[in-house]
Amino acid sequence: MAARLSRYLQVLTQSKKMGKDRISSQELSDYTNINATQIRRDLSAFGKFGKRGVGYNIDSLLGEIRKILRTQGQHNIALIGAGRLGQAIASSPIFAEHGINIAAAFDTDPDKVGRAIGSLPVSEYDQLPGTVRDKNIIVGVIAVPADNAQQVANDLTDAGVKIIFNYSEALLDVPSDVAVHTSNPAVELLYALYFHLT
Repeated sequence: MAARLSRYLQVLTQSKKMGKDRISSQELSDYTNINATQIRRDLSAFGKFGKRGVGYNIDSLLGEIRKILRTQGQHNIALIGAGRLGQAIASSPIFAEHGINIAAAFDTDPDKVGRAIGSLPVSEYDQLPGTVRDKNIIVGVIAVPADNAQQVANDLTDAGVKIIFNYSEALLDVPSDVAVHTSNPAVELLYALYFHLT
């Protein structure tokens, strides 16, 4: 259910950016490949947002879906690394637009601890395990130098995090029940060039 709501959120956010006020369940279905009946069932569970023949009010639906995703606590993430990359990640609107909340940020550098990145104060790294539990964090974003990335991955998995976004250059060794998504602009560029130019 949360995965479907996230997909609806993505389409609604784009539609709003394109200047649309309303969207039909059929349009949502076309963009998400989720059956229109399933969409109506999902959205009717949260009250009467849609009118037959008129569609859904995008602003109302965005507000409700964001509220639901927040209360489910399914999209709380921890950001580790408050350097330039961490600051760029924290200040990007992309996460909030998709119902993802950066709930905590950590760094080992005393100069960075206590400073704000985005709207978050940076916490001391040793507070990571307790914060992951207290804030129901299931995703960790690693934005640290490659030399430190494996240790951070170990600490995240020990704390119970099941999904890691790795923005470092390091190849991470994690337990089989932990998903790692590596996002490295250079690697992605090479991948794109390889598949599009060969």
